[in-house]
Amino acid sequence: MSAVETFPSPSILVRDARADDMPVLQAIYAHHVLNSVATFEEVPPDLAEMNRRREEIQARGLPYVAAERDGVVRGYAYCNTFRARSAYRFTVEDSVYVAPDATGQGFGRSALREVIRRATALGMRQMVAVIGDSANSASIGMHESLGFHREAVLHAVGFKHGRWIDGVIMQLALGEGDSTPPAR
Repeated sequence: MSAVETFPSPSILVRDARADDMPVLQAIYAHHVLNSVATFEEVPPDLAEMNRRREEIQARGLPYVAAERDGVVRGYAYCNTFRARSAYRFTVEDSVYVAPDATGQGFGRSALREVIRRATALGMRQMVAVIGDSANSASIGMHESLGFHREAVLHAVGFKHGRWIDGVIMQLALGEGDSTPPAR
């Protein structure tokens, strides 16, 4: 299932991420691991591990998408299970990463919008974002612009780059959200 995102830029194509995208996605993620607190991971996973993660998520039927312009991948997003216990089975957690020279151009928003659409179509009810650093205004703002609400700040839960880092919990109701119990 592919989609062409028309906002904010009609020239951004959002599609399923493929094995041949993974060197670029691994480089994007490695940049964020090494240079930001957007992720609490401290050692960039290698290409084989990035492929394993993508394959595992896609094997569950969950979206893992790449955002490109003119055939060049500039960002990606996916959602994965929020927690392993069965009662959480209708809740997913999103992740979004954009190449450092492509921020603010709509790649992250376009990719996340498609992940939200697909997760909703799968019957997911809630999407949670766990954002590294309460000062990460770009990610917080992007999530808010797509309807997420800030639910909590977990103060000083991570330690990276020599400082304590907050985690911001944001949430978006999908479909009917929490209004109707799932069919049995």
